[in-house]
Amino acid sequence: MTNPPIRVAMIDDQALFRSGLSLVIDSQPDLTVVGDAADGADAVDLVRRASPDVVLMDIRMPNVDGVTATRTLCAEFGDDAPKVLVLTTFDLDAAVADAIDAGASGFLLKDAQPEFLLGAIRAVAAGSQVVAASATKALFEKVRAHQTRSPGAEFEQLTGREREILLRAAQGLSNAEIASVEYLSEATVKTHISRVLAKLQLRDRVQLVVYCYEHGLL
Repeated sequence: MTNPPIRVAMIDDQALFRSGLSLVIDSQPDLTVVGDAADGADAVDLVRRASPDVVLMDIRMPNVDGVTATRTLCAEFGDDAPKVLVLTTFDLDAAVADAIDAGASGFLLKDAQPEFLLGAIRAVAAGSQVVAASATKALFEKVRAHQTRSPGAEFEQLTGREREILLRAAQGLSNAEIASVEYLSEATVKTHISRVLAKLQLRDRVQLVVYCYEHGLL
């Protein structure tokens, strides 16, 4: 029995871009476009109507921008909110970090190769995050450097091993890579990651990276 296709919605103010993206996505048997909108103001209605698994969100739109729309979706739907993959023209767009803080699962440049875009959609839908690229790390270093503050009481809840796993994950290592360098099984690493996210009250590994930069841990 095959799995149902991943449901994708798009929010972007450029109609031509949405049309081209729809053709690329619908060409894949495991992906399907279920709806689109031209502005972040329509995000909640679009999600209610189309029930997407992943929302491709333009970061900059004339009325309601992608940051506000992402925050609204996460507040409105909570744990049932779709994954949000932010699209931007510039790899050092400071607004991207705000979108990550708001709940987005990563970001992608609009001129990314189609294969990379499709892979990113699948990864985000599966619960992974598009965050390991060097451009992403440079972004966080650029826009968070002046906001460093000491970790709070939540950090003290982490065990020594969990702190090691936290830093490995924030550096962009996959579960398999962490398992190799820490001499653990992938299942054990996954359990540690889940506990770290729960103790720090973070939604995913993207917010984990932001947390580490904000608190001077990297």
